Amino acid sequence: MKSIKKVFFSITVLFLMVNMRCEPSDDIVIDNDNLLIGNWVNPEYNDTNITFERASKLPVDGYGISFMKNGDFVERSSGWCGTPPLSFFDYNGKWQLNDAVVLITQDHFPNNYAWRIVSLTENELVVTKELTEREIDYRKLMAIYDEIEAFIKGIPCENAEDWTFTPYGSKACGGPQWFLAYPKSIDTVAFLKKVEEYTKAERDYNIKWSVFSTCDVVSPPKSIECQNGFPILKF
Repeated sequence: MKSIKKVFFSITVLFLMVNMRCEPSDDIVIDNDNLLIGNWVNPEYNDTNITFERASKLPVDGYGISFMKNGDFVERSSGWCGTPPLSFFDYNGKWQLNDAVVLITQDHFPNNYAWRIVSLTENELVVTKELTEREIDYRKLMAIYDEIEAFIKGIPCENAEDWTFTPYGSKACGGPQWFLAYPKSIDTVAFLKKVEEYTKAERDYNIKWSVFSTCDVVSPPKSIECQNGFPILKF
């Protein structure tokens, strides 16, 4: 009888030991060679910075990201709609570290983006969005457009005869993006020169980044009307 009890006790101990080995550990494993590797959760947004906490695993019903040693990247997210009730899914991708910039590639939007590491410790990761070369080029393009708008900003349209229009921009398929109304009272030479600068810059941008667009022909407007102080193009 004692022998049976000893066998039963031994089997029980062995069973518990096996189960202890098989149960997943909630301990946080830190790679001292690369502190970025691991799971990061509970993002807090402050201006342009995002602060993450390190975790042992990603939350079932919350946002989190994982940087794996083999270069795999996982983003657990509810997607862009964010309409309750939220369901979280894993979006897979790749990551690589270039100096202090983390380059991330995924199959879903946004496909490629980058984070610059502001600070990184064993327990906290702070990143800020790093502008890609394309985003930098686009901001330069928009800066030129802002200069165009500055010429006509705040000038009311009171008499349509005092206004005219010009095509601006460059569609990827060719032709202008649209038409701009402007008053004849401004420095039209400087204004049209800036419009020409923008059009060339957009053409160069389209070629550089292989931009696609519709190929419909944009017909010029027939006239301008003043409505509530604003110039309205009539087609």
